[in-house]
Amino acid sequence: MKQLFRPSEETVSSASTTGLGTFGGVYTPSLLTILGVIMYLRFGWVVGNVGLIGTLLIVTLSTGITFLTALSVSAIATDRVVRTGGAYYMISRSLGIETGGAVGISLYFAQALSVALYTLGFAESIIETFPSLNQLYVALITTVLVAVLAYTSAELAVRAQYIILAAIALSLISFAFGSPIEATQVDMWGAQDQVTESFWTVFAVFFPAVTGIMAGVNMSGDLRDPSRSIPAGTLAAIGTSYVIYMVLPIFLAMRADSATLIGNPLVMQELSFWGPAILLGVWGATLSSALGSILGAPRVLQALARDGVLPRSLRFLGQGTRDKDEPRIGTAVTLGIAIATVCIGDLNLIAPVLTMFFLTTYLVLNVSAGIEGFLQSSSFRPTFRVHWSLSLLGAIGCLAVMFLINAIATVIAALVVLSIYLWLERRELQANWGDVRRGIWMEVLRAGLFQVGREDDARNWRPHLLVLSGAPSRRWLLVELANALVHNRGFVTLATVLPGGSRSISQQEEMEQRIYEYLERRGIQALVRTLTAPDPFEGAMRLAEIYGIGPLVPNTILLGDSEDPERRERYCEMIATLHEGKRNIIILRDNPDRGFSRRQRIDVWWGGLYENGGLMLLLADLLQSDSRWRHTEIFVNLVVPDDSAAEPARANLNHVIQTLRLFAVPQVFVANGRLFSEILHESSEDADLIFLGVATPHENFVEYYANLQQWTKGLPTTLLVLAAPGFSYAKVFSDDPRPVE
Repeated sequence: MKQLFRPSEETVSSASTTGLGTFGGVYTPSLLTILGVIMYLRFGWVVGNVGLIGTLLIVTLSTGITFLTALSVSAIATDRVVRTGGAYYMISRSLGIETGGAVGISLYFAQALSVALYTLGFAESIIETFPSLNQLYVALITTVLVAVLAYTSAELAVRAQYIILAAIALSLISFAFGSPIEATQVDMWGAQDQVTESFWTVFAVFFPAVTGIMAGVNMSGDLRDPSRSIPAGTLAAIGTSYVIYMVLPIFLAMRADSATLIGNPLVMQELSFWGPAILLGVWGATLSSALGSILGAPRVLQALARDGVLPRSLRFLGQGTRDKDEPRIGTAVTLGIAIATVCIGDLNLIAPVLTMFFLTTYLVLNVSAGIEGFLQSSSFRPTFRVHWSLSLLGAIGCLAVMFLINAIATVIAALVVLSIYLWLERRELQANWGDVRRGIWMEVLRAGLFQVGREDDARNWRPHLLVLSGAPSRRWLLVELANALVHNRGFVTLATVLPGGSRSISQQEEMEQRIYEYLERRGIQALVRTLTAPDPFEGAMRLAEIYGIGPLVPNTILLGDSEDPERRERYCEMIATLHEGKRNIIILRDNPDRGFSRRQRIDVWWGGLYENGGLMLLLADLLQSDSRWRHTEIFVNLVVPDDSAAEPARANLNHVIQTLRLFAVPQVFVANGRLFSEILHESSEDADLIFLGVATPHENFVEYYANLQQWTKGLPTTLLVLAAPGFSYAKVFSDDPRPVE
């Protein structure tokens, strides 16, 4: 059953008069997350391996990818009000709730587990300085304190980040005023004999250092003005960190050689004016990252619960405090996950996958902005405009980096996200907001229509059926037959002609919607059209004349038979008009006692390959591709006047079947003076479906059709087929089939 979710906007914090500003809500958490432990413990190793020039190139490439992602985020953030949920909110409102939910759930667990990752890293660095302490206890106490700080107030946690920012600033100043520990300097392109890692390996190690821009985006629900703060704060944090990351390698290259930089993770401490300041920086970096994660994760969880992405039993996780809508329940749940992870202690196996989840978020954000920009939807009007090609470049960069860092972790993360997506799709979630998917299909449809062309191509012929079904529940056999014939190859449109003046336009739309819902419950994909007309025959002719768009018009009309003598003349007039309009006509004469019976035998009464014969063979072959008709055997029946014509006819029929690559059984019947109707009844009594050709409408067509109805009376369900004039269905099977007389 579909579920429609309408998140209450009243419960979501309004970003107008209260909340965090750009500096405290976006710039500070983003900068602190970017300036992390890799800067302190791995930057020397990077410079030692690839040298000063190589390091500056790696920093520029890495920051470039993050910068492109920030541009995409800025475009989305200035197009709509970004509420609680940050990246999840942006993606779900752009690419749909399933895609947003798949990324959002993965992002939440990545952030929740990151809390433990950072507090364990903090505890490990503390133990190196104070060996007498217990690492597990330090990690647990730190995790609880960080969570309590976030639980108390987001603003209080941001103020605590100012202290951490001051510690990091102190460590950088101390390093800037330091001195070399030896006279040698690093080679501009890295060590020579000591090099053990390639450029791209080093790139993969460094790249996570420039990620972290989601720390500010995840605070979207707590910002006074998200549309202004997210672009300004994120881009400013990236610019500041880029300057720092470009200056630090110069100091490192001037003060130590490659061997020292590679071999000593805490080389910055030895190169600083006051060494303990670097330890303060390391501790501040881990604590700020943990604090950013414990602030962001509950807000993503809160948005997921409010949008109904989580199961109904977890809907309580969407609650927030009355005053500032802080997700305290979500914070408590996140703390529980973090404590459990800390107790396990070893995150080395899942840490790469966590990085992939963050990069997947960046990738999808770039894709969202790129698609929105490319489609040029009238609703997408960001004040911060970014060309779609830049977003596409950012997406490609994220994907390339994911495989460079860890291909196996990339595949694992992709499988997890895909599994969640499929789970959400099976739940058939429906949101009350529009997304970009309809725009994508509209663009594909537009391009396809102009590429198809107006001339029919026999080799690419597909059935596009206009089914004059009326109410589908009353003539379900027509619907079932149409679905089997098309079988995901073409289009089926179910048409209902209503008496003139019986329905208003709005009532017709409501009726179409009910039919759509009925078909969906029955697993049928079809278009629906209702029309009012003085009588059903005029309505059918009008539909055949005007329905469709460009070259995409119904090429085949499927309708039921009518044996009412008073309506026969109008019925035959309709058939003649539809035939003149170059439409194939299939008339279903239903045997109500048998229906399609066992679906094991189809009899095609052959009259030659061209015109009706080719179309009948094609329709019978199309039926076999449907699962319910898959085990059907096709018999191609031909009647000859006497025994002398039987053998040549059989050979000719065999040749046709082989040439057309059909799985069919040829049968030749000798009339010897018997009427065709007599042979038909004797031979096809046990068939489940019969194909018979209809003569081209002529002067006495009404009388001919009445006789045809008499011939077929009492037969199993029969299809009367009249092929459109001027189209060779033989070419659908083969480029140059030999003519059959």
